[in-house]
Formats: sequence, structure tokens, C-alpha cells
Amino acid sequence: MLPYFTDIYGNPSSVHSIGRDAKRVIDTERAKIAEILGAKPREIFFTASGSEADNWAIKGVAAANRKKGNHIITTSIEHHAVLHTCQYLERQGFEVTYLPVDSYGKVSIEDVEKAVRKDTILISIMHANNEIGTIQPIAEIGELAKSKGIPFHTDAVQTTGTIPVNVKDLNVDMLSLSAHKFHGPKGIGVLYARNGRIGDNLIHGGAQEANKRAGTENIPYIVGMSTALQLAVENMEENRKKVQMLRDDIISFVLNNIDHVRLNGHPTDRLPGNANFSFNYIEGESLLLMLDMKGICASSGSACTSGSLDPSHVLLAIGLSHEVAHGSVRFSLSDENTQEDVDYLKEALPGIVKTLRNISPLYNGRKEGNNHV
Repeated sequence: MLPYFTDIYGNPSSVHSIGRDAKRVIDTERAKIAEILGAKPREIFFTASGSEADNWAIKGVAAANRKKGNHIITTSIEHHAVLHTCQYLERQGFEVTYLPVDSYGKVSIEDVEKAVRKDTILISIMHANNEIGTIQPIAEIGELAKSKGIPFHTDAVQTTGTIPVNVKDLNVDMLSLSAHKFHGPKGIGVLYARNGRIGDNLIHGGAQEANKRAGTENIPYIVGMSTALQLAVENMEENRKKVQMLRDDIISFVLNNIDHVRLNGHPTDRLPGNANFSFNYIEGESLLLMLDMKGICASSGSACTSGSLDPSHVLLAIGLSHEVAHGSVRFSLSDENTQEDVDYLKEALPGIVKTLRNISPLYNGRKEGNNHV
């Protein structure tokens, strides 16, 4: 990325030589990303984030198709970039169906089909959940959407660069991704739109991105995203095996060595680096703080809602009570993690859980025969 801060720094919209050099860089990187995703260069639109890509896809299609209908289908476990966008559209007069999921967090294709109406103008279902890691049957849902003539969008922020993502294989019309999920820079993403048909603009004011998104392009970040994605794809199978082995080690250890704990998400159809547990009788936030004191970084839900005291909407949707959902923690692994990292976690975690349960009135109440959970 460094040369594009200092040497090739021109505005791609300018006609002078420095600007033309910058434009060639963007065209080259757009083509590289398109090839990886199985798309055409004109179908790749750069955004500032995965959240922006989600907003653009949903709002753009809704605005462009309002005369055709006002019904949107999504799920109850989407990222807030999708859920809050749909809630915004409901305030504008659209109707949204939020499909339920099973106890593993999977949506039923039959439920999707039943929800389709004559006025349905969009289906948006995430490729894999950011909290519990469950992978959805996107290709099959895409086939259904295609047969009904309904545009289909998937939030692939969690999967791109981690598992195979090809827009043709997935049968999607739109797809969102974010660079930082595959070790690229934060603040850059992509919206794929089949045949370049992206609905209405989200940002107005300039002719960038085929007259669809105003704003001078962020060349260093585009280069960083493209390079990171290439590296992730080149090493995907090797990284997947390594990360999955570490993840399974954590899951096996926790389930076999700590009582009153449950694994959240599908046992097999899940992201390689995701391990989400609910520890009964303790608060997830307290567990996170004590892990952090040991130098272990984990999460209780989505990073975008880390300031919220409300239990995860995802965990509630899979049937957990408020109390159990509050005791949930997500461990996220990447190819940069090691067996030593996992062993350190295995050494620290049981003692932390024991300490928190010893001071927990819920746990003490349980021991006295007064079950609260």
C-alpha cells in the first residue's frame, strides 16, 4: 500500500498523467477482485465498509423497485447493518419478513419459499453468521430466488477469504464483503452487483464507480484489500485446515472440561475459526474482562454492538434465555493463531469460569437447589 500514499497519489478522476496512473491501478485491482469472486470488473463497486455495502444493496433495490412491490425477506439473525436498514425501510412504508432460524441458527429453505409474495422485491440472507458461525444454504436459496425472479443479496463479510465465495456458484445477484475480515485494511469493502445493476445510488455528488457512488476512491486501501484477498484465497485450504483444527481443539476441551456450557451454532456447517459458547450462571462481560486481563481477546457478540448491555439477538433467536445469552462468549481464530495460543486459553479458561461462578448468586442458588436458569 505504501507507494500509493507517496508516489501514485493522484485523483483517479483527473485527466493528467498522475490521475491516469491512479485510474489504471483501480482498474487493475477491480479486475483482480472480480476474477477471484467469479464476477466481471463492471460488477465490482468499492465501498467504505461491509455495512455500507449492505445498506446500498438493500436501500438501492428497495428504492428502484418500489413500484413493483414493497416486501423484503431477511432473517432474524442478520448483522445489524442489514437489520437496521430493513427497520429503516419499514418506517418508510416497506414490509419486512424476518424469518426464524432453528436451534443451530439455520434458516429453512421452505420458510423462505413460504414467505415469498407477489410484491416481494428482495431477499437478503447472510452467508454465515458473524456471532455463531453457522453457514447458510445460500446457493439453494439463490436458486429459489432466481426461479421466482426476485433479486437476492447475501452479506458475505464473514466468509470471503475464509471459505470459497463465487457469485455464480452461490446464485447471488448482490454480495457484500469487507477487507478487514481477511487481514486487509479497515475502512474498505465491496458490493458486487450482477450486470452492474445496483439500484439507486446511496451517495450522490460525483461520477465515481460508474456514476453509482460519489467520492474520490481510496487507492491505497483498494490495493491493500485486493492483495489481502489474493493472499487469503491462495492459502485458503491450508489456512482452513489449520484454523479448524485449533477451533475443534477449543470446542472439545471446553465441552469436556467445563460443566454447564453449550456450543452455539451448527456443529459442522460453521466458519472454521468460530467457537461460540454459553457458560451458565455467569456474565459474559465479566468473563471477557478476566480473559482480557490474561491477554486473551474474545467477544460477547458483534463488535458493532459491543457497547450494548442487551443480550445478543442472534442467541435469543436460536432459543436461548436472556440469562444464558448473557453468559456467551465468542472466540475467533485466524491463520495467525497458534497451538500455543489455544493451549494458553485452555489453561486460563477453567479457572476464570470457576472464579466467576463462585461469586455468582445464580450458581450458588443452583447449588442450594434453587435453579434460576
